[in-house]
Amino acid sequence: MNDTPQANRIHIGFFGRRNAGKSSVVNAVTNQELSVVSEVMGTTTDPVNKSMELLPIGPVLIIDTPGFDDEGELGELRVKRTKQVLNKTDIAVLVVDATVGLTPPDYEIINIFKEKNIDYLLVYNKCDLLDVRDIRRLSTEENAVLVSAKDKKNIDQLKEKIAFIMDSSRRTETPLVSDLVTDKNPVMLVVPIDKAAPKGRLILPQQQVIRELLDNDIPSIVVKENQVSEMLVKIGIRPSLVITDSQVFKKVSMQVPDDILLTSFSILMARYKGFLEEAVRGAFALDDLKDGDKILISEGCTHHRQCGDIGTVKLPNWINEFTGAELVYEFTSGTSFPDELSDYAVIIHCGGCMLNEREMKYRMKCAVDQDVPFTNYGTVIAYTNGILHRTLEIFKGKYT
Repeated sequence: MNDTPQANRIHIGFFGRRNAGKSSVVNAVTNQELSVVSEVMGTTTDPVNKSMELLPIGPVLIIDTPGFDDEGELGELRVKRTKQVLNKTDIAVLVVDATVGLTPPDYEIINIFKEKNIDYLLVYNKCDLLDVRDIRRLSTEENAVLVSAKDKKNIDQLKEKIAFIMDSSRRTETPLVSDLVTDKNPVMLVVPIDKAAPKGRLILPQQQVIRELLDNDIPSIVVKENQVSEMLVKIGIRPSLVITDSQVFKKVSMQVPDDILLTSFSILMARYKGFLEEAVRGAFALDDLKDGDKILISEGCTHHRQCGDIGTVKLPNWINEFTGAELVYEFTSGTSFPDELSDYAVIIHCGGCMLNEREMKYRMKCAVDQDVPFTNYGTVIAYTNGILHRTLEIFKGKYT
């Protein structure tokens, strides 16, 4: 469980006013000194993340956030960071000072939970300072748990409540690829090794596909892009599917016969994250691009840019060649994603392997709400190479 990718973990965000005891509750829940605790208001100045196994829940990402009522110029920036955390939160825990009760900032964030359809709990901290009458009154509130982070009172009850919410709201997870393989013939995976590839490792989507195939007793063959034709002859059996890195789509598609299904890791990841339909629709926006149009290329992870980087070099070059237009490109990475998108003609996102499904869908919805086409790397590369329809055949007409 400790090896579960961060994007596949349940994201549990702790929110509340300054000095409500968020960090103390987080430390009690995790049984670790995860966050700095102080009587000084605003001690938590940036979101603090911790990947861990939280019993009885399993692999989770705990996020401690700055106070929602922070003030001043820096305080406003901290509140903005807290609101950004909401975009990837699966379960929210609102920590309230039980001696004060709910305040306008608390009601404000509860409304945001409801608007974003985030399951949440009200945690009244410092219940050791309450009298019996107040304890009885607060105990009757919906979704409420009374705790004392100081004495660790009812912390186990809080964890059980979080686990219950998680179990009751958890959707049936879409497989990456195993549901698409109808026979037990091998799946061929085409993995180019370029300068940007990390030494000794494969990128996350490739790892996840290989593991899922193994878990489902489906054999796989991993080759580089210059070995496809040779390996198809050597194995002497028709692969169920060929999955390639999108960067070599053109080279691989020329080697794989038309009667063998072909797609990419990026397209599979878009389906897995729940935005493939919009990505296919958004790819057609490239036909309408004209001189001066702005394109946002966004990546969910951060890494050192190298010569020939796909996001900042290869993709713009392919799009320029396809459209013949003089386009303007802007780039974001990691947690950075603009709120205002209306100036862009199209948004091209990576597969989102480092972002959870909620955040990817949030980014997609931001674009759709502002009438901006939203697509991803693999879909665009397939479209510009004239093979998008072929790469979607594996889905049996669902996205065409």
